[in-house]
Order: sequence, then structure tokens, then C-alpha cells
Amino acid sequence: MRTAPPADLGLDSQRLTRLAAAIDADVAREHYDGAVVLVARRGAIALHEAFGFADRGAGRRARRDDVFCLFSITKTLTAVAVLARIERGELALTTPVAEILPEFGNRGKQRITVFQLLTHTSGLPVALPPIPPELMGSLEPMVAAICEQVLEARPGTVVNYSPLTAHALLAEIVRRLDGGERRFRDIVADEILQPLGMTDTWLGARPDLAARRVPVVVRDRSPGLFSAEALESFNTLINDEAEVPGAGAYATAADLGRFAEALRCGGALDGARILAPTTLRLATTNHTGLCPNLLWSYARELRGWEDFPAFIGLTFWLRGEGVFTAPFGTLASPGTFGHLGAGTTMFWADPERELVFVCLTAGAIEETCSLERFQRLSDLVLASVVA
Repeated sequence: MRTAPPADLGLDSQRLTRLAAAIDADVAREHYDGAVVLVARRGAIALHEAFGFADRGAGRRARRDDVFCLFSITKTLTAVAVLARIERGELALTTPVAEILPEFGNRGKQRITVFQLLTHTSGLPVALPPIPPELMGSLEPMVAAICEQVLEARPGTVVNYSPLTAHALLAEIVRRLDGGERRFRDIVADEILQPLGMTDTWLGARPDLAARRVPVVVRDRSPGLFSAEALESFNTLINDEAEVPGAGAYATAADLGRFAEALRCGGALDGARILAPTTLRLATTNHTGLCPNLLWSYARELRGWEDFPAFIGLTFWLRGEGVFTAPFGTLASPGTFGHLGAGTTMFWADPERELVFVCLTAGAIEETCSLERFQRLSDLVLASVVA
């Protein structure tokens, strides 16, 4: 994407500096270690800056081309690969998973659909199946273990975010529809990353990006959604062979900005189309009604939060309507969509305001605190839109 002065894009440059000041203040307080952010409007980049440290312990300053573990933002790449199969007529949202993965059709899972995996309404356990940690990055044993799990809820009745299992199954569906020869990472590279020019993005820790990789360090080690040990294990779990379709991609802010812009524009960027506009509209429509996301149940006791709607599309999270902790900003239009990653990463696109925001941070913090942090930073970006 080209760059342009903020004023040419209807952004107030003085207001936009509040974003930089807020991040600098956060880093100075050691709330987290650093960040790389990108703000774009109408297809042009108004701000792309690095703040603080990529690795505070090593004294390594953040750079704009730093490569971050995306954690759950990875799910959106997997979802796009699935949606592309629907566009080709190889799959439907209503297709039972067991139709493609026959071994999945047991223990009450026979009727779970692709739609339910994409919307986190499958009833599958949130916890990982009993599998050695060293096999979590290998798709075949991971899928085999998931197929033996027992449901926690009747499919379609609750929204309970699946950290890793649902999108491992979705990736395997794509792989088998593809013929079963290519690795899922290669399908993603060929069909999404290369067309969009995302040259610094990969499913796994690509060796040539190692020098720019930001280590996963948990700065806030208070109890929360994920343990500090689990998050920091990604430094070794995600190696050059790992395929974790729900959490294992690495990317730069610039690459993620290209992905977000392509989605904002209805599935195409610079002449390369990955999805049709009709597909993107469906993917970014609320499919969970007013049901809460049980992921945040712990926040009722930890933070005193009231339940709020999940607002989930086909994997993509939506701003929706109402006043509650909204990581895409309380000022965002209801149709704003994007995703978050484990107290560290976020991107969103606001189609109504033709606006994209990417924020990748070093030094993970507790998940509810991260939501509040991203809400504050997102509102600073949105408040800079003046025309």
C-alpha cells in the first residue's frame, strides 16, 4: 500500500499522535514492552511506526519489520482458506465435518457442521485433547486426538471459543479437499499469502525470518485465560515444521495490514482476489446473535464484567452494538471486524470509515487487560477520523 499524509486521508495528524503518546506511556510504565502499529485509510498508510522494545531483556528495540507470533489471528487465514473452498463448490457451511473427516463422526459429533466450527458453536471441548506437547504442531496427530474427544455441549446451543481444535479440523478439511498431498501451510501460502504479497508471513517459524522474530514474553503473569508458561511455550512449539492453524502464524504489521485491507475491500488487493465480496459480507455478519462467548466467563469473577454478546461471524470477531469492553473500540461502526491474539496482537477493518488498524505488541498481558488496552488504542485511532 502507498503512504499518504494523514490530512489527505481525512485524519487529524495531531489527534493521531495521541496513539503514539499512549503507547510510549504504556511502554515506559512497563505495562508491555513495545509495539508496531499500522493505520491505513482508503488504501493508503497514514501511520506505520515501531515503539519500545521487541525484546526488552536483550535491549533490542522494536522495528517496523519485526515478525510477531499472531496467535489466534491465524484463525482468520484458516477461515479464508475454508471460505475459498465454499466458493469453489467443494464444501458448504452446512456440510457435516464427518463427511470429509469420517473418523470425526463418533461420540455425538456426527452432525457438527463446518459452520459450527467457524462460529465456535460446535460444542467441542475448549481444552486441548490429551496429546504430548511436542505433537501439538503436527496436524495429523492433533486431528486424530480431537476426533476422539467427547462433546461438552450440544452443537449449536452455546458459543464457547475454541483456542486450537476447531481450526485444526478446518485446516484438515481444506487439506483433504485439496487432495491430501500438500501441507496446509503451503495451501495458505499459495492461495493467500503470495497473491496478497504477504512475503513476511508464514504458518510456522520460517528460518529466514528468525532474526526479526519477536520472542513471546509474558509481562503480566497474573492468572488469566492462558498461563504464562503456555504462551511462552510457543517460542519452542512453533518451529519451522509446526502447523498450528488456530494460533501458529508469524507476520509483520505491514503484511497483516495488506490482509486487512484486502478484506476491507471485499476480498481483493492490487488485482489479486482471494474471496468474493458476497462471501466476505457473510463472513463478517453476526452469526451468534446475542449469545455471550463463554470464553469470558472467568471475567465475571476476575473483573466484575457483565456478560456481553459474542458477535462472531465466520471466525471473524465483530464490534457489534452496545456498551461493553470492545477491543475494536467503542467508537467503531457495528460492522467493524477483525481478530485478536492471546494478549498481544490485534487487527480490525472498519468498512464504514474505510479504516484499518493493526497493533502487534511485545510483552503479553492478561487477556481482559489486553482487551481494555486495545479498546483504548482503537478509540484513539477512530477519534482521529475527522472527514
